Amino acid sequence: MCQYKSKSWGLTGQTSLTFLETCHRQLTRMPAPTSGTVLVTGANGYIAVWVIKSLLDAGFAVRGTVRAESKGTYLRNLFKSAGDKFDVVVVEDITKEGAFDEHVQDVAAIAHTATPVRLDAVEPDELIIPAMRGTLEILNAARTHGRYVQRVVVLSSTAAVTRPDLDPSTTLVLDESSWNEAEVAQCREKGRDATPLAKYRASKTLAERAAWEFVDRHRAEIAWDLVVLNPPFVYGPALHQVDLPENLNWSAKEWFDKVVKGELDDVVLANSGMNYVDVRDMALAHVLALQTPQAGGNRFIISAGPYKWQDFALIAHRIAPEAIPAGKSSYEPTMVKRAQKIYDNRKAIEILGMKFRTMEETARDTVEDFKARGWL
Repeated sequence: MCQYKSKSWGLTGQTSLTFLETCHRQLTRMPAPTSGTVLVTGANGYIAVWVIKSLLDAGFAVRGTVRAESKGTYLRNLFKSAGDKFDVVVVEDITKEGAFDEHVQDVAAIAHTATPVRLDAVEPDELIIPAMRGTLEILNAARTHGRYVQRVVVLSSTAAVTRPDLDPSTTLVLDESSWNEAEVAQCREKGRDATPLAKYRASKTLAERAAWEFVDRHRAEIAWDLVVLNPPFVYGPALHQVDLPENLNWSAKEWFDKVVKGELDDVVLANSGMNYVDVRDMALAHVLALQTPQAGGNRFIISAGPYKWQDFALIAHRIAPEAIPAGKSSYEPTMVKRAQKIYDNRKAIEILGMKFRTMEETARDTVEDFKARGWL
């Protein structure tokens, strides 16, 4: 049985770099799965549906978990051509002890994508506890019932990597050695008065830390290894079930609101932005993380690079000038300070062989998707 503590959140508090290095040193390299069934949690999510498609395209069978039978109907129709290589099971509460036990018994690998994503939590524990419990329950199921499991891939975020309160005059380059300790501390110290983003980012940080600590603590008992993927904002066309733009997931809705609806003024468009990755590249990263032997025991930043919102606005306007505003007409990309924060993606390129879609490709395909849905 997994144990959790509010406020301390059950973690040891080891320093971040030493902690991950210790986990990696103690890891025995496991064979990477090349076939068999992969369990995908949160299967109806924006990223997860693309993960399922990529896994099926790569020759894997997939079992997806959803919280309600109604959420599985769309997926069964979407992937009906896969036949018996795809099925859906209902896990109503991923934080419940033993929630995944019966579903991991015959799988070769697990892709854990299910996690709470919201900015309206009052108390940090509303996000932190479910994120940690869901992660630890899937890992514990793999430990106790996953006799054939060779690898577990956990979808984390650069929310667990970032450092807040940057000096605006500098560009900070962050790699996989960085951990977001500051916003975990903010949640411990301020509780409900922590910022909404701090609560979310702390949940991602603590859930990932809990995963690495679990592997370290149970190394002698498990025959599988762990890979963690850390994307920034994920954009691109939607494959999951969504009827209206206001019902898009957080990141895709941000893109729609800022680029298509033009909610930002010209100054903000030209000077604000973050880092991004295309959702299809994020899905492929899950497949490569499973298939690449050297990936075991590593966390990977999966980022295409930085952007300004105006970059996306110009491309989208060029594709659909009648529907999407151009933004700042005098914008000159080469004259703009590119980013205060950049996530180093070299490790993913070198070990996983990642190649990333350009902003042009992501924007073009997203706009075409919105057109096809009648949203433009």
